[in-house]
Amino acid sequence: MKLLLIHSNFIEYEAKKKALKNAEPVAKGKEKDRMEECLVVFTAVEKIDENNILGAAQKAFEEIKKDSAQVNTKNILLYPYAHLSPNLAKPDPAVKIMKKTEELLKKAGFKVKRAPFGWYKAFNISCKGHPLSELSSTLVPEGVAKEEAGKEVVSEAVKAEEKLKSQWYIMDVNGKLYDVGKFDFSKHPKLKTFAFYEKEKDRKSVKEPSHIALMKKLELVDYEPGSDSGNLRFYPKGRLIKKLLEEFVTDKVVEYGGVELETPIMYDMKHPTFERYLHKFPARQYQIVSDKKTFFLRFSACFGQFLIAHDAIISYKDLPLKLYELTRYSFRKEQTGELSGLRRLRAFTMPDVHAMCADLKQAKEEFKVRFDLSMNVLKGCDLLPENYEMGLRVTKDFYEKNKKLLEELVKKFGKPVLLEVWAERKFYFLLKYDFNIIDSVGKAAALSTDQIDVENGERYNINFTDKDGKKKHPIILHCSPSGAIERVIYALLEMQAEKMKKGEVPDFPLWLSPTQIRLIPVSPEKHLNKCLELADEIFRQNIRVDIDDETETISKRVRQAEKEWVPYIVVIGEEELKSTKLKVRIRDKKETRAVSKEELINEIKEKTKGFPYKPLPLPRLLSKRPRFVAIE
Repeated sequence: MKLLLIHSNFIEYEAKKKALKNAEPVAKGKEKDRMEECLVVFTAVEKIDENNILGAAQKAFEEIKKDSAQVNTKNILLYPYAHLSPNLAKPDPAVKIMKKTEELLKKAGFKVKRAPFGWYKAFNISCKGHPLSELSSTLVPEGVAKEEAGKEVVSEAVKAEEKLKSQWYIMDVNGKLYDVGKFDFSKHPKLKTFAFYEKEKDRKSVKEPSHIALMKKLELVDYEPGSDSGNLRFYPKGRLIKKLLEEFVTDKVVEYGGVELETPIMYDMKHPTFERYLHKFPARQYQIVSDKKTFFLRFSACFGQFLIAHDAIISYKDLPLKLYELTRYSFRKEQTGELSGLRRLRAFTMPDVHAMCADLKQAKEEFKVRFDLSMNVLKGCDLLPENYEMGLRVTKDFYEKNKKLLEELVKKFGKPVLLEVWAERKFYFLLKYDFNIIDSVGKAAALSTDQIDVENGERYNINFTDKDGKKKHPIILHCSPSGAIERVIYALLEMQAEKMKKGEVPDFPLWLSPTQIRLIPVSPEKHLNKCLELADEIFRQNIRVDIDDETETISKRVRQAEKEWVPYIVVIGEEELKSTKLKVRIRDKKETRAVSKEELINEIKEKTKGFPYKPLPLPRLLSKRPRFVAIE
């Protein structure tokens, strides 16, 4: 059992929606509760507790009794909180243990309340903030070592990353280095947030970032309660945006020279090459058993691409050889407390392009080409350097010998970057960059990245025939030009949330807008046919157009289009039946213009030129559409 104990001035909560079919019943009018001056005990009952319900409850009682005495309170709120553990007990034994704990506390003279089990709940808590106000405990049954509770396989690289000692600097566009603690961040507040986020390495999510509410409100993405945490469901509009991004990134990689592949999602844990590689990669894996073998689910496209490269006949003339796959999906068993909406997932879509290079000289030149590729991909998604921060990670030895390369990258980026220098190489790469978005709660998440890998050519026995006829191992570059597709959507939504806080109009890049034009007939009876005729013409020009044929007032339907971030809104009435001009409300400019149908079509086609197109993801008539998310 995992406990997080917060000594609080108060806590108030509200049961919002059932998370489980067999959630504890909550009487009408009892959804909300509040407790003053209390010890709030966030509790995750684990699988190892199921075999000894009384023993688990007794241990919880003793721990709570001890901790409450330390903070001098007799008021206890038991709050079921699944996010404390990845190894949860089944609901029935978990409820029994919590009820028994409540009973033991009441018998001992405590005033006890218990939040309902199996509900999504909103809560507001005021922590007292004294030295003992935040405590945590791991309680295990008799005969089980504490380190065995919730044990998972963790790679040596994860352990190394946790212990890694780094030197932190800021490098400006002139190549000058500053100790991170002495740099003037007054003109670079987000770089400051990023720098100290990276130094502290605190990935835990305490507050909910703004994009989570937006992804639901816009009916794009939602949590999937029927799956593991960190596995999401995409609604039609979200799937459209994701599909367009996937195609856009793939097109850019193919233009760059990427050769597209498709490889399996699972690999043998005992494969000698993989076994060594897993301990060099800082990620946690999902594992499954089949035919008495243990497999891991891939966390990148490296495995399949490297096996293909191992079997390929490669000449120096073929280099740099660029192998590409868009993985749907890659998997990482991120820790529960780190999961957060689209920012950090356990299943994600990752564009992954490797380049096999003849030597370090060629690798460094190709690294610069791919740096441009990454910046251009993000630019196409309306993500510019002003929207994200750059991190450079490098070994001390490589930095001293290749400072000019790093300075060139920073100059191209156009603003100061965070530089992390390692005294020694713990991983398989010498140099890595990443572009990072800083969200509404001060957390950073990497988008584009690339690495210079000096180990895996040899580890996978990948060979090419050089000019001298000898077999040699390539240097390998690992690049995701956008980062996970889900994270691009996260970045876009977080950017729009920031605009909304400033009173600006949020929007998607036009090529990603699920609806690009909305037609609103003044009277569905009189003007719908004109809208249908106009929509057919617009649709034939590869523009997503729909019609709000509901019976609400014009102003309400216009407001609804605004809420959905529709960029062009056209009201069709008697005047439009007689005229060749359309009165178009242009959302981002907050203006209405009279333009011809042809002018409107040409404007949109010009703005979306060079980007992929997919048709409307839902029925054209709003009256024919289901609602996927109940938002009041």
